[in-house]
Amino acid sequence: MAAWQPTKEEADEMIARCGINPCAADGKPGKPPTPRPSTCLPYPKCHEHHPYAHSVVPLYPDADGNHHPAPPGRSHYDFNRPRDRLSEPNLYYPPDGGEPIEVWDTTALDRAEMTDEDDGRSSKKKGLKRPAEGDRPLSKNALKRLKKQQEWEAGKEERKIKRKENRQARRVRKREEKAALVAQGIDPNAQKQQKPPSVNVPISLILDCDFEQYMRDKELISLGSQVTRSYSENKNAQFRTHMFVSGWNGKLATRFHQVLEDKHKNWKGIEFIEGDFIACAEAARKKMQEDGGKMIDPLQKSLDEKVPWVRDEKDPFLMPDPEPEPREEYNDIVYLSSDSPYTLDRLEPNTSYVIGGLVDKNREKGLCYKRARERGIRTARLPIGQYMVMQSRQVLATNHVVEIMLKWLEYENWGDAFLSVIPKRKGGQLRQQEGASGEADEGDDAEAQDEDGAEDAEVEEPTPETSTEEAATAKS
Repeated sequence: MAAWQPTKEEADEMIARCGINPCAADGKPGKPPTPRPSTCLPYPKCHEHHPYAHSVVPLYPDADGNHHPAPPGRSHYDFNRPRDRLSEPNLYYPPDGGEPIEVWDTTALDRAEMTDEDDGRSSKKKGLKRPAEGDRPLSKNALKRLKKQQEWEAGKEERKIKRKENRQARRVRKREEKAALVAQGIDPNAQKQQKPPSVNVPISLILDCDFEQYMRDKELISLGSQVTRSYSENKNAQFRTHMFVSGWNGKLATRFHQVLEDKHKNWKGIEFIEGDFIACAEAARKKMQEDGGKMIDPLQKSLDEKVPWVRDEKDPFLMPDPEPEPREEYNDIVYLSSDSPYTLDRLEPNTSYVIGGLVDKNREKGLCYKRARERGIRTARLPIGQYMVMQSRQVLATNHVVEIMLKWLEYENWGDAFLSVIPKRKGGQLRQQEGASGEADEGDDAEAQDEDGAEDAEVEEPTPETSTEEAATAKS
């Protein structure tokens, strides 16, 4: 078969429609470019039909295997993937009014909403016929996820019965252990460790959960488990803070309402607010003025010494415009972010510390920092780089940041707080223990970027992906 040769009119039309010159690299028609077999995809005969197909001209096949110019903006390779073949063809109407062409791949259907620039006709009417939502074939990964979710839902009752049996078994075991101690003449109550009383302090921790549009469903489930774990850590801490959750709406609130059966409404010492973190900070300010709590020694020391707010020499996240001055009315709010050019030295009394609840595997760079900066809020990052040497760059989960803040109130030492909270699998060591001169990873921050908080909890997971809400709420 003779090689296909575009006429000048066809070449001009393709340049206008596709922005691609069907002629050779030197612009002379009739001189095909050098074939590149390494980049060839299925339909090996397309090069025999059209020598330009693999390198210059965007073409796609019809039902008979013949190739035609692709719609504007599409590539030859987009239409030659066997995994996208349909059981029945769809019709594509060329903008020049020619005969409709059968399209056998789903990739082309993604352009069903496009409007041809040449004549303004919308493909909704005369373009590709997109199948109904329920008729579209699911991908293999989508089918796997659906099957996994169905299996999880089917085993819900069985897991519920198993949890009940485990609780009963624990009660029986405790009764037997208690009876054994009594038989030996030992007072069982004497064996219990006396827990120090929990003291409320004038510090507020705000979990900013207003990032739903940046997270997938699995990441929202992980964030829910981190919120649950944060509440549990604060409730059982020696020095307890006031806790708030902002942006309480959307899928996260729906999950707590439906899946977790509103158990969070029984939690004490925490408030869920639909507004943003500023609204939470205003509520926290009012609460701390009325009944802030006990002024413990570390906070009193921060009040007496008045540590200056000094900008670091190295800016971890450069911005094109200069940083605006913090607004005076928000001087008692600090947004924690690793992108901040300020390092947190001590916790200040009557201050609200905002922790970004963003689980996105670090896809969104500087999101929390930019949000605080736009609102005129002070920012700071935890001094992990000054005290710890990390083997790998791991971002802390929300509940880890909460626990670190609580441990600082107890130890008044960042190094001890980091060492007691950061999981051992992350390989964190104190600088004096490591003895390394290398620069530590200062990327660890207060934004929730992974699911380690859920993985560390010694409780049963209520979802197939991540989560500790069910078990933790049951404990509360």
